[in-house]
Amino acid sequence: MKTIRYSLDHGIATITFDEPDSPVNTMCLQWQQDMDAVAAQVLQDKDSITGILLTSAKSTFFAGADLKAAMRLTPADAPRIFEEIERVKRNFRTIETLGKPVVSLLNGTALGGGWEVALVGHYRIAVDDRKTQFGLPEVTLGLLPGASGVTKMTRHLGLMGAQPYLVEGKTFNPTEAKGLGLVHELVAPGPDAAGEMRAKALAWIAANPTAQHPWEAKGYKVPGGLPSSPAVAGMLPIAPAVIKKNTRGLYPAPEAIIACMVEGLQVDLDTALRIESRYLAKLMSGPQAKAMINTFFFNLNAIKSGQSRPAEVPRFKPTKVGLLGAGMMGAGIAYSQASKGITTVLKDVSQEKADLGKSYSAKITQARVDKGRMKPEAQQQILDLIHPTGSVADLQGCDLIIEAVFENRELKAKVTQEAEPLLAPGGFFASNTSTLPITGLAKASAKPEKFIGIHFFSPVDKMKLVEIIKGKATDDETVARAFDYVQALGKFPIVVNDSRGFFTSRVFGTFVMEGAAMLGEGIPAAAIENAGIQAGMPVGPLAVLDETALTLSLHVMDQTKKDFEAEGKAYIATPGERVVEKMVKQHNRPGRAGGAGFYEYPSEKGAKKFLWPELKGLFEKPDVAWNITDLKDRLLYRQAVETARCLAEGVLTSVHDANIGSIFGIGFPAWTGGAMQFIYGMGIDTFEARAAALATQFGGGFALSDDVRAAIRRFQPVY
Repeated sequence: MKTIRYSLDHGIATITFDEPDSPVNTMCLQWQQDMDAVAAQVLQDKDSITGILLTSAKSTFFAGADLKAAMRLTPADAPRIFEEIERVKRNFRTIETLGKPVVSLLNGTALGGGWEVALVGHYRIAVDDRKTQFGLPEVTLGLLPGASGVTKMTRHLGLMGAQPYLVEGKTFNPTEAKGLGLVHELVAPGPDAAGEMRAKALAWIAANPTAQHPWEAKGYKVPGGLPSSPAVAGMLPIAPAVIKKNTRGLYPAPEAIIACMVEGLQVDLDTALRIESRYLAKLMSGPQAKAMINTFFFNLNAIKSGQSRPAEVPRFKPTKVGLLGAGMMGAGIAYSQASKGITTVLKDVSQEKADLGKSYSAKITQARVDKGRMKPEAQQQILDLIHPTGSVADLQGCDLIIEAVFENRELKAKVTQEAEPLLAPGGFFASNTSTLPITGLAKASAKPEKFIGIHFFSPVDKMKLVEIIKGKATDDETVARAFDYVQALGKFPIVVNDSRGFFTSRVFGTFVMEGAAMLGEGIPAAAIENAGIQAGMPVGPLAVLDETALTLSLHVMDQTKKDFEAEGKAYIATPGERVVEKMVKQHNRPGRAGGAGFYEYPSEKGAKKFLWPELKGLFEKPDVAWNITDLKDRLLYRQAVETARCLAEGVLTSVHDANIGSIFGIGFPAWTGGAMQFIYGMGIDTFEARAAALATQFGGGFALSDDVRAAIRRFQPVY
């Protein structure tokens, strides 16, 4: 055996998972073969065994499935996957039905398949480390826990009790696991933890010469009752409806999990395990799982491990950071910094405005204190780190200063020149602009090589993505330091090269303007909004335009016009921009903040917004032919085409930045795996054919140049 060590000493069989040349243990093909050998050995040694220990030679217990292999699967592989899953479970069943006590010694994290390995033990002992995570988060990758996880967790916790951990993929720490009865004993972390776990395991084995899982015992009852019991039966029709409402039918995994839970409780254990294998084989060989594994596992890990960060630059730890502008954005960044222990100077034009910016952090933390999620001392620590001021002199000695003032080139230049000299030696300056090219803004800087774009998304405390924009003169050290600063806030940094709108604002603009263009063509507003939601976007394009303010779109357009004129070029407004201009200038509809946009915002408490009834008469044309598939495709393809253009132009330099940026920055549907995975998931040829058809019908926004086609192929990931 290559991934497992087996020993039998004084009746104790120790099975140690130790995959060579890997920091973690996985259910790779070699491990599956080794499990065959271990199960056979255990059967052979049955009469000599008094107990079995499951242990790990790694710093974690077990990591789960081999996801690279999953990326190579096609629907034709489903029967083979089914057989492989069944094989793993046969070996689990051999060990757990031997009649001998089996103890899992959980020295660290066990997620997904790793937790399913842990559940083989009749008794589980864990090191009580808060950083350790247990659970079955497969649903977040478009999968279900198919190595007996659904079946066992449902029988351990009951149908309702297990739902958060299976359908939502909620994880838990060792203390929580003990509270749930999923871990039986805890030991304190430290050098003696392994020995202490073993001693406790041997004591339990001595006291329990035979063992079985609770559901194997005569008279076992499922916690909370079977699906046929009145209390559960009354709830059953509601769960799928709630799932459908949340997933819009775009994510098959949660529906498969709930079906598997309910069906599995109505049959014997072996049949329940087989049902589970069938559901997993179907999901694992389908397109959604592949898209989600690609992005939420491989792409996210690429960003977390710093693949977009310039190498050879020492790590940077920010200690004091200044913010210019205490509006919504500056206030949000201040909270994000202080909550991670960073001293923050929050500067605005007056002390009063700066104090108002700090009050945002007081409001957020107070809500947590009121709910018992934060201690008052922790709240005070955060607030003590934020120093509001009206004086620029207070910025003296900052490692980094970020300007978050209004999107106006002259104003940004003024505050840059005012604050930059106060940086600590070796410090750097950043702009939180969402659209203005960094190279142009850097002209106001005395050190353009130490000037960079750090684009946060609103609301900052909730949005995980931060876009780092490298100007023409920005050096690698500044890019690396900006990357480290963003990671210090617990957020995901993507690195892009400078251009108008960068990546996220540029692609986001195509989504909202395609929606506005549809309205201008005479398509009903409600159909446009529903198409966005059915495609998987968080909200429709017109609602988003209202939230971000139609006046802001107009301001960006005016600034772009001026820039074009300065370069001696003519600017031609898009059909969507003309609709927005008409709404603001002719109908005085500035957006939600102004109380009127594409939607009406009733002043009565609790009243919901609704589409402005006048849109029908102003824009709708009853004779315009449209269908929902075209509307959905236009909204998604337009963004994917623009993302591919960003790759071809060198604005983006990696697929992982493209996918993570599109999902976490602009709400591109997670079921697709992101804007580039959307292309790769359906197949490049299929995508190109559909884009060409859309270009013929709906304009050049969908047209793919030879450079873009080449870039799509050049960047295609291989697993």
